[in-house]
Amino acid sequence: MPISLSSKKKMRNGLFVVIVIILLLTIRLGYIQLVLGAELNNKAISQQSQSRKITAKRGTIYDATEKYILAISSSVEAVTINPGNIKKENKEKVAKAISDIFELDYDKVLKKVNKRSSIETIVKQVEKSKTDELRKWMNDNQITTGINIDEDSKRYYPYGDLAAQVIGFCGSDNQGLDGVEAKYDDELKGKNGRIERQTNGAGESLGSEEYVNSIDGNSLILTIDMTIQSIIEKYLEEACIDNVCTDGGSIIAMNPKNGDILAMATYPAYDLNSPYEPHTTEQKTEWESLDSQGKTKAMQKMWRNKAISDTYEPGSVFKTITSSAALEEGIVTDIDRQGQFCCTGGIEVAGVRIKCWRYYRPHGAESLRLALMNSCNPVFIGLGQKIGVTKYYEYLRKFGLFNKTGIKLPGEANSIFIKEEKAGPVELATISFGQRFEITPLQMITAVSSIANKGTYIKPRIVKSIINSETGEKTDMPIETGEQIISKENAEKVLSMMNSVVSEGTGKNAKVEGYKVGGKTGTSEDGVNTGKYVTSFCGVANTDDPEIVLLITLYNPTGEGGHQGGGVAAPVGGKILSEVLPYLDTLK
Repeated sequence: MPISLSSKKKMRNGLFVVIVIILLLTIRLGYIQLVLGAELNNKAISQQSQSRKITAKRGTIYDATEKYILAISSSVEAVTINPGNIKKENKEKVAKAISDIFELDYDKVLKKVNKRSSIETIVKQVEKSKTDELRKWMNDNQITTGINIDEDSKRYYPYGDLAAQVIGFCGSDNQGLDGVEAKYDDELKGKNGRIERQTNGAGESLGSEEYVNSIDGNSLILTIDMTIQSIIEKYLEEACIDNVCTDGGSIIAMNPKNGDILAMATYPAYDLNSPYEPHTTEQKTEWESLDSQGKTKAMQKMWRNKAISDTYEPGSVFKTITSSAALEEGIVTDIDRQGQFCCTGGIEVAGVRIKCWRYYRPHGAESLRLALMNSCNPVFIGLGQKIGVTKYYEYLRKFGLFNKTGIKLPGEANSIFIKEEKAGPVELATISFGQRFEITPLQMITAVSSIANKGTYIKPRIVKSIINSETGEKTDMPIETGEQIISKENAEKVLSMMNSVVSEGTGKNAKVEGYKVGGKTGTSEDGVNTGKYVTSFCGVANTDDPEIVLLITLYNPTGEGGHQGGGVAAPVGGKILSEVLPYLDTLK
């Protein structure tokens, strides 16, 4: 019987459908083999193997003398489970024991115990006394598989809040989150090891374990001297409390010969062992009323390193820079030439009258030395005018004031200056005596240290050496210098004038018997029309062979002592140097 046309058409359509289905299946099979093959193979391998991390021991952080450990990792332990290796009848019992020993939520632990995954983390960084309880329970209950107790590491800071904003802290995973801990994380963290184990489809162990050992992190030797840091923090806290500095303060001590930061402190500090908790009574009271977002901001403020992250108007301390430029340009040659300048109580610049701080009783005839001792604004305005905008900005660049110092710490801010092409006579005048621009305390002390370094720019450093964990070999960090900004002779003249500021001028409260201390005081407004002030003192000792430069910056002192640098900050410098200088003598 002949096949009808309609039947042939149906057969052709059916055959076409079969061919399309076969083609689609072939394409899908090819996609799985060629495109997803590697991924599926890796998934299969991962489902048939378990990998437990062995946390590398983080490197130790030492002070400059290597006598004091500032950060160290102690040996603790971590607990993980292999749900597939825990018998069904034991799961609830295991969850109960683990939750009781480690004070965890039972339901959350049970959920992990019942999972089909190959491995689950229960707790990290726990003391051995706790894991020993678990070991005893496992032994008593004959639980031999499914629970793993491995080595772990926990960061500890022996001195709590000492140099907190410099050292920084680590997270629960031992990753550096702030300070040196964050900046040098790659050096400190080491390389984690692992324990590999093959399993069957049910997650049960097959054969022995394979160990890949961890590699400990490298250690750091900081430039911070524990003794000097302790002295500075003691007097910074005292100054901020006694002078009711509502916005805290900072102090930096720097060796001008090699750029070493001998000490760097911010007040208030925080406890590195509990960085998420308020540290002062005021903070505890303030945080009680904050929501989670407010607490986050409060913590970030607490962690902030004011010495490198906050900018301020340096005020009259900056007159040391104007003096340096004027001497180098030959505008002044004899710093003791009496009558070279004359203060009449103020000076008019482009129609604007800028007063001397002692406008009510002008200084009269002065030499450059006397002008710096008196901190006489009109003299330095006049010097700025003679130097000129172009040359003055060139010196700002040479002193490194247009760029970050590049110190190896996170969060360094940069300066804020009006652009050279927009700087008119009034702007130049105010810059000349340290106002209407902002720099960081670190930029200011680096500039003065460069004067103390015989006029050659010196870059600050915070890490002295790195110790290789495998070989014990020390690698010293380079001492970096820049160009000769002013001559050695002119640098000595500036230091001589700074010595007179302390022996006879506004910085006399920083005198230390038996030592040649130079310095310059500063007072400036903290913002425009805020009613707040920043008071500061920059000291150099000994001025004939400088070994330390000190910068004290106090924010908004509101106590009975006022806000002038000579009365508030200079005495702090005197107290610090009276203890630090004899200590430095013992190191010679």
